[in-house]
Amino acid sequence: MNVGGAISTPVIRTLLLCDLVASTELVERLGDARAAELLARHDRAARDLLVDFDGREIDKSDGFLLLFERPIEAVRFAVAYQAKLDELGTAYGSPVVARVGIHVGEVVLRQNAPEDVARGAKPLEVEGLAKAAAARVMSLAGDGRILLTRSAYDLARRAAVGIDACAGFRWAEHGRYRLAGIEGPVEVCQVAGPGDAKLTAPESATKARREKETDASGGACAEPVLAVLAFENLSADPEMGFFSDGVSEDIIQRLTRGARLKVIAPATSFQFRGERKAEAAGVLRCTHVLDGSIRRAGSRVRVSAHLTEAKTNTMLWSDRYDRSLEDIFAVQDDITESIAKALDQAFLRFSQRKVDPAVYDLYLQASPKTYSPDEFRPLIALLEVATERAPDFAEAWGRLVYLRSWLHFYIPFAERPANAERMAHDAARALALDPEGSTARMAQALALPAFGRFIEFYALIERMRASPGNSDTRRYLGWGLRAMGRVRESLVETERCYQLDPLSLMSANMVGLARMAAGRVDEAVHVFADVIERAPGMTFPFSSLLRAYAFQQDWDAVDRMLALAEKREMHEFREGISFIRAKRDPSPQRIAAWWREVEDFVGKTGSIDAGRLAYSAHLGLVNEAYQVAETAVLGPTGTPYDIMGPDGYRPTLIFQARMPELRNDPRFPRLCARLGLVELWLATGKWPDCADEVPYDFRAACAEVRDIPKEKFGFGA
Repeated sequence: MNVGGAISTPVIRTLLLCDLVASTELVERLGDARAAELLARHDRAARDLLVDFDGREIDKSDGFLLLFERPIEAVRFAVAYQAKLDELGTAYGSPVVARVGIHVGEVVLRQNAPEDVARGAKPLEVEGLAKAAAARVMSLAGDGRILLTRSAYDLARRAAVGIDACAGFRWAEHGRYRLAGIEGPVEVCQVAGPGDAKLTAPESATKARREKETDASGGACAEPVLAVLAFENLSADPEMGFFSDGVSEDIIQRLTRGARLKVIAPATSFQFRGERKAEAAGVLRCTHVLDGSIRRAGSRVRVSAHLTEAKTNTMLWSDRYDRSLEDIFAVQDDITESIAKALDQAFLRFSQRKVDPAVYDLYLQASPKTYSPDEFRPLIALLEVATERAPDFAEAWGRLVYLRSWLHFYIPFAERPANAERMAHDAARALALDPEGSTARMAQALALPAFGRFIEFYALIERMRASPGNSDTRRYLGWGLRAMGRVRESLVETERCYQLDPLSLMSANMVGLARMAAGRVDEAVHVFADVIERAPGMTFPFSSLLRAYAFQQDWDAVDRMLALAEKREMHEFREGISFIRAKRDPSPQRIAAWWREVEDFVGKTGSIDAGRLAYSAHLGLVNEAYQVAETAVLGPTGTPYDIMGPDGYRPTLIFQARMPELRNDPRFPRLCARLGLVELWLATGKWPDCADEVPYDFRAACAEVRDIPKEKFGFGA
């Protein structure tokens, strides 16, 4: 069949996915230069082996997606590949480990048209459930194993008979696994080369548990993962539900910070209420569940809590507290300390101040739900009263500066300096009361200009990374890393947060963006679609899903969403609609229409944003983009057309894996110098992913433009 100018053919093929385990740690162990050299040698070695075993490279991001005619060739490649990694590890004095997943099944091979390839598309793309199966199996091989589905295993093992090179291979069957997104259990097997110590179990031992079904983690988790459910409100007033939710959320904050536990975020765990609480452990795949109830009467409160081990449904700890409401933080600390001891963790107390019950109510009621611009002002007003009445209430100060930082994105640029002053005051107060307050530090990072002060931004991000904290703040680490060009590292951070908060709309949106940026568009589509289904009014995922469909060349889906976009308020994402239309129909007339819109924007504002530059270059207008960038301001200029929102003027799009055109031009470092990125990279030695991907010496080019002045972000805030 023919889809969007591309030839698609269903065939049976063997898919192999592999990627390096903990590749970011190589940089920490070896330094940027040696790690980059090692990774380059790794890629060359893999590609050389691919020729030897008649395979084909389909995609390359963090790892490789490879295609083979027969499973035995995929297995022989994988064993030789693992041996090459051992050689590299020896040469560099650092272990180099990769996980490998192999599956044979029906796939759709889409041969893209030459004009699409010229615009950055892959020559050949693979679609279908077989790709997902190989990816899920690879995810189980985290310690450097070669895992196969049963179909690939049987075919490869039969074919290995009589091949001298396969004589030393060892084979094992591991049983049935439930894999996310795949109906029914999947049998997972393993192969290892001669001398490879990573064969998990001998075949005789695994046969006995072939029929046992387990989850995709391969059994019990090595470390505790706790789900704190929303405590039941037993008060006579049903409106006190905000109080029980707030107390439960505060317990989560204390645990994630003090005991360094993995704790499911409240946006996810709080969705299990009433009868649904029985489902929580199974759905969230946690090892332990904390549940309880709260009854409040006047200034007194009774809190009951119990900790249960999910696997055996055994209660490990239970207690009840009858206290004055002024002692609520002490109760929370008592609960968290008991949980930490039950799970053999260390807990650090960090708040024992008494707070007036009425003030605590204001604090709990000021928890954001939708993150819409209209929500922030009334919540800020509540916290201003709370901090005035309780000037030593550290948590309230932290939440106040956090909400101010979000409001900052949506107020006119001319008003931002005054808001920035208030934020600086609030942050200083919050950190004076609680020096490790992650919420206040994240607010400081959010409040910085979209570009120009990246060294300061980097310092805050690294401080956040080093401090324990909850996913509400840690999820922004990946967002910040993407803006600095470290897309692969951003994906690792964001996926980690998403695992602890999979039902949160904001976490889902963030992981979708991180996957898109890394080129994993197929994995982002279902996330954005799910968010839109759950929150139809959210603009962020709508625009992102539209862009994802365009990069998939699913033009039917693009056309449906474009029709819907005409009826929606797209805010700062409106220019993205014009880009999608030009990508949908890359005719000279449509490309010219896009460029007229860009020129019109520059004429009205005197500015151009990094996103429009990336879009223009992707549409083939590389020279035009750089020419207009030379004469235009890169940030806001105080017109009604200034771009609002968290990503307004932020250079995130210039690092998207599927849009390399702007980066591939030698003028790119000069643009980055104006944004303040070159200053950051040279000062920290933390280079963007593109440093090893562009067709010129990126580091040398950055050194040459290091003295180009940074551009001041408009209005100084």
